[in-house]
Amino acid sequence: MRSAGWSAAVAALLAVVIVVSAAIGPVRIPPETVVKSVLNALSVPAGIEASASGVGPLPVPGVGPLTLPGVDLAFASPFAFPVDAVHQRIVVGVRLPRILLAALVGFALAAAGTVMQGFFRNPMADPSIIGVSSGAAVGAVTFIVFPVALSATVALPLVGPTEVALSRGAGTSLFAFVGALVAAFGVYAIATRGGRTPVATLLLAGVAVQTFLGAVVSYLQLQAGESLRQIVAWLMGHLSGAAWSEVAVTAAVVPPLFLLLLAYARDLNVLLLGEEEARGLGIAVERTKRVLLAASALVTAAGVAFAGVIGFVGLIVPHMLRLVVGPDHRVLLPTAALAGGTFLVAADTLARSAPAEYPVGIVTAAVGAPFFVYLLVTREVTEL
Repeated sequence: MRSAGWSAAVAALLAVVIVVSAAIGPVRIPPETVVKSVLNALSVPAGIEASASGVGPLPVPGVGPLTLPGVDLAFASPFAFPVDAVHQRIVVGVRLPRILLAALVGFALAAAGTVMQGFFRNPMADPSIIGVSSGAAVGAVTFIVFPVALSATVALPLVGPTEVALSRGAGTSLFAFVGALVAAFGVYAIATRGGRTPVATLLLAGVAVQTFLGAVVSYLQLQAGESLRQIVAWLMGHLSGAAWSEVAVTAAVVPPLFLLLLAYARDLNVLLLGEEEARGLGIAVERTKRVLLAASALVTAAGVAFAGVIGFVGLIVPHMLRLVVGPDHRVLLPTAALAGGTFLVAADTLARSAPAEYPVGIVTAAVGAPFFVYLLVTREVTEL
């Protein structure tokens, strides 16, 4: 009940911040119009609309081009609020994808940061500690400096050979995701000996890999030429140009992995006592560590793949929420994740409301670092 209460409160705050954020921009839109626009865009099984359509023309050997009759079915929206068409397009087509992507990325980074701080029993740990951010940076920067054509010809039935290709932005995200996973699992492989992964060894391996990958990024920047500006923008974190496809991909990855992390919240609580004590209480320590590391790496990779490297969300948000709700991860993990989404949506709103839009990573660092220093000065930081 305590977990549900805190989660509901932070979720309500997140909803309010999303509405306010969607109302802010060069065109000011009243919050009630934002809510109506979102409701109008909802398609739920309240009714089905059918319309005639055709498939084709299809090249059929011996017959020639052929168009097949078809019927398009779509769920109808139960809402029909009177909303200006321009406002509807701005909210649903322009602002909402960016806001929801910010919420998902902040949710992912804060969830991973909470797990990493509990895993290492260190309030200064964050998702980058196992090399995820550095690996993503190497992957993205490599693709920006040395772009490759990501295309293939696929033979489809009745259609024939069809060219399938990824855009430059999608290629950057794909390389970032792969780079993040390679770095994280590389750190794990380096630190594992005889089926066991000591936390201290994992931490040192992460520091070493981060340092090496930082050198690789620096070298690639020297080779960037005209691509340097794009590299710097990606490394500072960005959410501009977010599309519904990116929101859909992130939403397909982050929530299931979060549920997996949440299922291990009790085991993470026991690990705070120490590995020997956890074994004595019946926890499969090594398996639990592998699951937590893998899920944290995947959820962080999904976040940074589209948004770039965004600092401080995975560090400061879990620390703040721990001071409020306590160290029980059954309560801390969902509330910190929701608070991370709220924080990043608010930070991105500030970033895009400036006279010249700033990368969101600048705002998170500028806001988060002073507040974090304030917490360190006014409160005693002890072992988790």
